[in-house]
Amino acid sequence: QVHLAESGGGVVQAGGSLRLSCDASGSIINRYSMAWYRQAPGKQRGLVADVSYGGTAHYADSVAGRFTISRDTSKKTIYLQMANLMPEDTGTYYCYLEVDRGVLGPTMTWGQGTQVTVSS
Repeated sequence: QVHLAESGGGVVQAGGSLRLSCDASGSIINRYSMAWYRQAPGKQRGLVADVSYGGTAHYADSVAGRFTISRDTSKKTIYLQMANLMPEDTGTYYCYLEVDRGVLGPTMTWGQGTQVTVSS
């Protein structure tokens, strides 16, 4: 059983920065990718950024150039460095891990989420 624990959320003024961390615990044998999603009040959860097993990163258009996702494979940890934060970045940020099991299909794990509030 894989467990994800996010940390680093908080309240910040517009233009500020925050760094989120997500630690994965448990046995992960196969290749896996990880991602950050966020959900604002009254809106659906959406992808912020993801990073593949090989280290390739993708970003939502709304955060490209401001956010950076990175991973420490040895620690099974990913980070989300957020800069130039805007009020519309406010929401609950969730860590997501997907393990590739080939023909068995992927296993998907979500963290509990960490709140980010950006004040104007």
